[in-house]
Amino acid sequence: MRCLSCQKLSFRTFCKECQTSLLKPNITKRVVGTLDVYSFYKYSTIETMLLTKHTSLGYRVFSAISKITFKPFINEFISNDKRKIHIVGIDEKVKNGYSHVAILTNSMKTKYSKVLQASLLSSNNIKYSGKTLQFRLENPRNFTYNGKVNVDVILIDDIITTGTTLQEAKNVLEKSGINVLFALTLADAQE
Repeated sequence: MRCLSCQKLSFRTFCKECQTSLLKPNITKRVVGTLDVYSFYKYSTIETMLLTKHTSLGYRVFSAISKITFKPFINEFISNDKRKIHIVGIDEKVKNGYSHVAILTNSMKTKYSKVLQASLLSSNNIKYSGKTLQFRLENPRNFTYNGKVNVDVILIDDIITTGTTLQEAKNVLEKSGINVLFALTLADAQE
């Protein structure tokens, strides 16, 4: 097998050199309404990798990146906070044989963090990729939540663009009795 980035021989999707040089996370924070959103990369840094979510190759890419970002993050978080945390992914619908958001949420499963798989789903199938803020506001996701209530949650998505999806998800969760601590995304599209 070869590293997807540099094409050197590697047993991993990304070789150690690419993991430490090209894929080293640089966490940034953006506040959207009342929600803190932490992102590991700027969108332009990993755009090519993010676009693989529309292909079967995306399974390998998202699995590898989640081990570099989400897994270490949750391990560090729970080492400082021993309460039970629940992980909720945004719209974990299966496309191309897998759900890229489910891969991210599953990487956060630990003794102190439980994944609430496919508990927050949109009731429409509108594609938001590349759409304006106005379009997103006029066409809400209409989320439904069917998970545990009265729990602390970290909200997960792959990309934050305008933040309307994350804010809508937070509002739905709070109406269901959920305490949303913050949101995590792989990439922030705001440059």
